[in-house]
Amino acid sequence: MEEIEIVELKKMDLRNAVIIDGFPSVGLVSSIVASYLIALLKMEYIAVMDSNLFPTVSLIRDSEPLGPARVYARPNLKPGEQQVVVFSTELQPSAALLRPLGRAIIDFAEQQKCSLIISAGGLIVEGDEADDEVPEVREVSVYGIASTDSAEKMLKTADYEPFTEGVISGTAGVLLNEGRRRGVDVITLLAEARPDMADARAAALILTAIDQMIMHLSLNVEPLCKEAERLEAQLKVLHKDAEKKSRDSSTAVAGYY
Repeated sequence: MEEIEIVELKKMDLRNAVIIDGFPSVGLVSSIVASYLIALLKMEYIAVMDSNLFPTVSLIRDSEPLGPARVYARPNLKPGEQQVVVFSTELQPSAALLRPLGRAIIDFAEQQKCSLIISAGGLIVEGDEADDEVPEVREVSVYGIASTDSAEKMLKTADYEPFTEGVISGTAGVLLNEGRRRGVDVITLLAEARPDMADARAAALILTAIDQMIMHLSLNVEPLCKEAERLEAQLKVLHKDAEKKSRDSSTAVAGYY
């Protein structure tokens, strides 16, 4: 199995930073959360994840080539501000990549002495509500689970419901298991999401929980909810284009906001 390498592009002190896992989930909730935080906190591109198993694509944004899986962090922190590191990607990882990806993120957290990993994800919504075009913000809970006792104490500072039984898959599942095994603080946050669209409403609920735990900015996520329809349209275009370009690759690429 090929290992995943994280190559630093810019040296930055990441001690006590909180890592956000932005690998795609149901409703692309994690991707939206990652993108929102990168823009809100004016984060800089500091490292790239690389592997021979990644598709041979380059994302071009503002005339700059970007790797398929990237790491961002906040520059020029003011006293008292929380450092946040975001893993952001257009990859829809194959099953063979999930374990190496999760382990690479845990390894990075330990090497950089980061304090916490948060993985955001979606729970599939079923029934008539999933067919509404522009429904009101759903009154649903954010569900959370932690890998350690210390992470659970952090989780309790947010509004959440305990995730008591079920299955968590993808990188989120690997991160929880590895965090439990190694004693690394990992929190997974889940909200109901529509699997066939970019669900900004679910992402907004999780962003609020993240803010309550680590940033304390009293985020106004209502604009993000109102952008949901535009995000869905943009996602469809990017997803179609990415699939066409990576059709012959062993790993598919998914569009992302």
